[in-house]
Amino acid sequence: MKKRMLGKDLEVSAIGLGCMGMSHAYGAPSDRKEMTELIARAVELGCTFFDTAESYGTEENPHDNEELLGIALKPYRSKVKIATKFGISFDWDAPSVNKPLIVDSCPETIRKSVEGSLKRLQTDHIDLYYQHRVDPKIPIEEVAGTVKDLIDEGKITHWGLSEVDEETLRRAHKVCPVTAIQNRYSMMARWYESLFPVLEELGVGFVAFSPLANGFLTAAYKKGTAFTEKGDYRSVMAQFSSEGQAENAGLVALLEKIAREKNATPAQVSLAWMLEKKPYIVPIPGTRKCSRLEENLGAAALRFTPEELASLDGELRHTKMSAVFGGTAIKK
Repeated sequence: MKKRMLGKDLEVSAIGLGCMGMSHAYGAPSDRKEMTELIARAVELGCTFFDTAESYGTEENPHDNEELLGIALKPYRSKVKIATKFGISFDWDAPSVNKPLIVDSCPETIRKSVEGSLKRLQTDHIDLYYQHRVDPKIPIEEVAGTVKDLIDEGKITHWGLSEVDEETLRRAHKVCPVTAIQNRYSMMARWYESLFPVLEELGVGFVAFSPLANGFLTAAYKKGTAFTEKGDYRSVMAQFSSEGQAENAGLVALLEKIAREKNATPAQVSLAWMLEKKPYIVPIPGTRKCSRLEENLGAAALRFTPEELASLDGELRHTKMSAVFGGTAIKK
């Protein structure tokens, strides 16, 4: 697996593993033994970058995912980089499938969060610590100052911001240099491409979450697929609705055509396209299946020439697409 550099000196595998779906948003959490084996297989295949958050879990166990990674990655801790996040919890009392977010990035909460994450992850430091969502009540300079103290104390080594805009990134970076942002990015969600010049100016990496549009870009979901399990966010995502499936038929056909030409899969085409866009982009697709893990990580070997990339970008600009899930509302 090739490596990429986030920020100044955080080296990670070109494709990471987003672990949220093992515990949150895709129905009931998966079996821990099976997921531990899946994570071990990822390490074996050269993946060195694993993403979680203190809030990835269920109402019964809000921290399920960090606990899972703490167990699964303990034997490999010196070989891997772990990213986790602070600053949100879920309103479990809300009736919606995708529970609203409660944001809290006050300094006392950050300090409490980092101690909890360190304990659950069974480690003495966090390699990349993100503010999960901007807290409008707390100036980003205050957040950055708290994080800087944690770096000085050795509890974290790098920090980042998730779903962040240019102004907030610049303000935070002035106080404590930002290593990476983690924003939604895929063929169906390209609105953050406007940040590319800023990232290059500041030397900040881009970790792309939902790089397969929550799995839609695998082209594995056919019209009529139902997501009936409790807590499966796909049941309310536009791209999976009957109308969305119809709108996205051209996109799926395009992916399947290129996949045939490249002797690859639609998911690999989607991930390789992203890797070719910029050398500082690191996608973190998630999965619960070993076959999908191997497929996703295999995308790092797929190449597009500049001409092929330009042609694909041109086709994407003229291909009809539905709306795509844009995230969960923040509770006011």
